[in-house]
Amino acid sequence: MDEAFLFDTVGGPSMADLDSTDRAILEVLLIDGRLSQREVAKRVGVAQGTVTNRLRRLEEVGIIQGYEVRLDAERLGWEMTVIAGLRIEKGRMIDVQRTIARDARVFAVYDVTGDYDSMVLARVRNRADLDDLTKTVLTIEHVTRSHTHVVLNTVKERGVALLPVDGKDVDQT
Repeated sequence: MDEAFLFDTVGGPSMADLDSTDRAILEVLLIDGRLSQREVAKRVGVAQGTVTNRLRRLEEVGIIQGYEVRLDAERLGWEMTVIAGLRIEKGRMIDVQRTIARDARVFAVYDVTGDYDSMVLARVRNRADLDDLTKTVLTIEHVTRSHTHVVLNTVKERGVALLPVDGKDVDQT
């Protein structure tokens, strides 16, 4: 394995541990995660073995956490996206968040600062499903207040992107 690729794993790898080859491999895969390692190597300008080793190491240290298919929620019947801010009784947040996270309609639960303790992102099939989510999930015991927003239009929805290097933005849309 390249010496330049050896991470200092004390505290876990960080952005500083990624060299230009790591970044280039990740940038190519963020655009098209279905590319073969051979094609990634060709686009990055390195040997296929380098790509294989780099990907394995990025997986081992947890920078790459998995591979998944991105689905079109609306085409699958999830007509509405909902964002809900919750206030939760002191000492109950983790239990409440874990309970809410078990609902299949919920795709993200965050601890946040500000007016709310937690933000919940969910997708529902229709207004009746939203009503059910609101009455059965977002108002469970120990939730003292919920404030729900329905998303009217999604301008951008994307996972994690690479941080820019030297002030240059990297567009991965």
